[in-house]
Amino acid sequence: QVQLVESGGGLVQAGGSLRLSCAASGSIFRVQAMGWYRQAPGKQRRLVASITTGGSTNYADSVKGRFTISRDNAKNTVYLQMNSLKPEDTANYYCNKYPDVTSWGQGTQVTVSS
Repeated sequence: QVQLVESGGGLVQAGGSLRLSCAASGSIFRVQAMGWYRQAPGKQRRLVASITTGGSTNYADSVKGRFTISRDNAKNTVYLQMNSLKPEDTANYYCNKYPDVTSWGQGTQVTVSS
């Protein structure tokens, strides 16, 4: 069982940046692809970015060129660097395994003001 704790969210103006972190417990992290997901009010949770154990990445079209996912296997942590933030990026952000998810953490709220 992997436990996930997200942090780093906050309130930022459009055009600003945030760096999210996700600490994962359990040795399974090192052999698991991971993803960042987000859920806006009234909308479905969607994948934002994913990263394999080898570091290959993929992004949703809406965040390509603005967001960067990375991981530190020694620290069991995955990151999401978010630049040029837009109001439509406002959501609760979660990390989880990819593509098969496990239990969700609390997430971290990102609010982008216009």
